[in-house]
Amino acid sequence: MAKRNTYFQDEVAERKIDMKLIARVLRYIIPHKKTFVLIGLLMLLVSVVALIPPLVIKEITDVVIPNKDNAQLVYMVLSMVALAALEISIGYFQQRIMGKTGHTIIATIRETIFYKLQELPFDYFDNIPNGKIVVRVTDYINGLADFFSNSIMTFTIYLVKIIIVTVFMLVLSPLLTLVVFCTVIPMMIAIFTLRYILRKLWTINIAKMSNRTAFLVESITGEKIVKNYNRGEMNVGIYDIIQGDCVKLWRKIYHRNMLNGPIVSMFWNVGTICLYAVALYMITTGSTIVNVGLMTTFTTYMAQFSGPLTMIAVIIQNLAQVSANLERVFNTIDYPVTIHDNEGAEELKNVEGKIDFNDVTFAYEENVNILEHFDLHVKPGETIALVGPTGAGKTTVINMLTRFYDVKEGSVLIDGKDVRDVTLHSLRKEVGVLMQDPFIFKGTVLENIRYGRPDATDEECIAAAKTIYADKCIERLRGGYNHELEENGDGLSAGEKQLISFARIILKNPSVIILDEATSSIDTETEILIKKALDVIIENKTAFIVAHRLSTIRNADRILYISNKGIAEQGSHDELMALKGNYYKLNVN
Repeated sequence: MAKRNTYFQDEVAERKIDMKLIARVLRYIIPHKKTFVLIGLLMLLVSVVALIPPLVIKEITDVVIPNKDNAQLVYMVLSMVALAALEISIGYFQQRIMGKTGHTIIATIRETIFYKLQELPFDYFDNIPNGKIVVRVTDYINGLADFFSNSIMTFTIYLVKIIIVTVFMLVLSPLLTLVVFCTVIPMMIAIFTLRYILRKLWTINIAKMSNRTAFLVESITGEKIVKNYNRGEMNVGIYDIIQGDCVKLWRKIYHRNMLNGPIVSMFWNVGTICLYAVALYMITTGSTIVNVGLMTTFTTYMAQFSGPLTMIAVIIQNLAQVSANLERVFNTIDYPVTIHDNEGAEELKNVEGKIDFNDVTFAYEENVNILEHFDLHVKPGETIALVGPTGAGKTTVINMLTRFYDVKEGSVLIDGKDVRDVTLHSLRKEVGVLMQDPFIFKGTVLENIRYGRPDATDEECIAAAKTIYADKCIERLRGGYNHELEENGDGLSAGEKQLISFARIILKNPSVIILDEATSSIDTETEILIKKALDVIIENKTAFIVAHRLSTIRNADRILYISNKGIAEQGSHDELMALKGNYYKLNVN
């Protein structure tokens, strides 16, 4: 398990545009290629329509007004109104299609990354804070929405528009076209330089905002601990530092981004002055190739030329930002799923409960073994208790049995079948785990109980609750079994949450039951009731109990004291007490 990324550690991403990532995104477009062709044609049509009014104005200025042809003037003005209406209508239709298609593609990417999260191994979640994972599947993908809805086609059309405008200008006047280019080219160099600076700042800013979200999520989920340990003031200080980094960067971005307008205005004004200066010179020298209509047309075309160039610079900056987001999104999508169904995996059926750990070695971090040459052989229906110091490997033993993690060396067998050779679905159906900190989902009590068996009836859920005496506390809730529980069971006591999770595992009815500190949050009176229920539940079933409360494991068939990367002691309660070793010390201390 690699060192965990924190909210003070920026996620490193490439600052340049990665065309391989962009090309990979384009694969999501292929199913919508016909729609994008239609969008492209509409955008091209809009671009061509937008180039006609300047020619109409030129005709009005050079011909209609000098000839005082009022009828023709009215016709020309109505033509321009019609062209404007056509441009607006086509543009609206095109934007609507593009927006719908873009968000359809984004929905596909969202589904892809969410499905992947269901498959990812535990080490992925161990290494990345929840807040940063949330940012990847929300904010980063939101940033892609505009890319798909606008940028891809807009970029292409702007390039086409620049070519068309250039052709129109060259046909009208090569000399004035040269003047426009002499102004526009330096402007674009300045704008692209500015955008390059902004691109780097945006990449850093994304990482800083990810840090902020990670800290916020941690603070919200740990709110009770924060208050209990009076960490509010200190956390405000930490947040001020993280937020301060975001604010400083945002100010830099804002101030530099504000330079875009003055740069464009400066070069626009210089270009206009140069254009009029050249035109005035040619007119005063008697040239007939330049007139008022041509100047008006060229001024309009210069705006239509420089505008797309400026937007292309913005799109390239956004493309760099999107590329940085994509790197993290695809990092999640491409993260290796090391825990998966192997080829030829079989269904685990009719489980008797014989468990074998054969010469198992395991490590979360490379070269730091938690268990070494671990051997354990459990008979069907046997109850095994695991005790020992924190971090000795008790939970690791059951993590390998459920394939939350795979062994580094050796094998784990159920009824003689390697757990790596059976399907994950069937394995986890037959092996049920009760955690120390049960998670309660937002929904009714019944929905939480039937979480592992969606097809269970209300009667079966209620019967499961009654089996472990949870019905009394449930019936006290407003709405009883239909009471709407808050996220993570807020409003319930720790014992009530645990009782609901017990009912959940009873309803699932697995062949092998694992209790990982599952009674640590239950009061003594409730524990006595649950112990009676568990005697019935685990009858003829193999069970593993990880516990600090030694009273819950006295009747276990075998108690294993896990220490020094293996089993230091094992035997019944009476045998280990007589041994007067590590287990004995736990009981007398």
